[in-house]
Amino acid sequence: VSPAATASAAASAAAPSADTTVTWSVRPADTAQGRDRPNYAYDLQPGGTVGDALYVANRSPQPITLSVYAADGFLTEDGSLDILAGGVASTDLGSWVQVETPELTLDSGASAEVPFLITVPADAPPGDYAAGVVASMRVTADNGTITERRLGSRVHLRVLGDLAPALTVGDVVVDYHGTANPVEAGSATVTYTLTNTGNTRLDPAVDVALGGPFGLAAVSAADDAPELLPGSSLQRTVEVAGVVPLGLLAADVTATSQVVSRTLAGAEPSALDPLVSEGAAATAAMPWTVLAILAALALFIVWRVVAARRRKAAHARELA
Repeated sequence: VSPAATASAAASAAAPSADTTVTWSVRPADTAQGRDRPNYAYDLQPGGTVGDALYVANRSPQPITLSVYAADGFLTEDGSLDILAGGVASTDLGSWVQVETPELTLDSGASAEVPFLITVPADAPPGDYAAGVVASMRVTADNGTITERRLGSRVHLRVLGDLAPALTVGDVVVDYHGTANPVEAGSATVTYTLTNTGNTRLDPAVDVALGGPFGLAAVSAADDAPELLPGSSLQRTVEVAGVVPLGLLAADVTATSQVVSRTLAGAEPSALDPLVSEGAAATAAMPWTVLAILAALALFIVWRVVAARRRKAAHARELA
């Protein structure tokens, strides 16, 4: 979960100053749901509940007061998982989490477990949901800017039911970049957008293939795209070297996605078949340097022919 979020707001009298050094740590507590977990992961039926806890420890030399809350997860532009800032209302999993102690005060070196309860609505659609449970502190700078420092753990929940994985590859654009050296291959930039239109988390492996007419001079590159949450969209850019300009350059983007089952170690892999999605685009890839050389050569030949004809005409006039 992102460690900080910044917003401008009125300073709170209880907020620490900007130069206050505080340190704390969080992790999933060891409960009946698991031990030594990297994050939280559950499979629940609609209307189901599960209880768990967040372990929080104060590493600071002074007491600290932290806010503990849950919020919906989303993907940032680079594909990282973040959660909504404090005070922003959640509409999915974040709103289903009830934290027992929303505000926690810990002495130096002290620790505590903060229980929480997840209650899935009876009418919740099946599929995957993401959120985070965090312990946060707001720090006010001298200029009045409030920075929310927060640490937390991810929460992944699958509401059981019909799973319908779906992924689209769209907005494919390819640009060719030639070189001044007529015998050297150029490169290409392929931009495309992945959109998870299904209800499961997907882990796509993307292959970008480039080639001239009839697949001549084919080259390819792989793109290790991040996991996609249901409903999320992510734009990706891939640079491909060794592209030979043959007049027309075609790009084929193929995403082979696995359905992510759970995030806990030792979890069973998904039984669903891999999902294959494709997109394509084309552009002109002209060998401009070669064409310029050929044009210059053609002009030179034309000049020589014209000059020879002029000399021949002049010689004929002299004879006459």
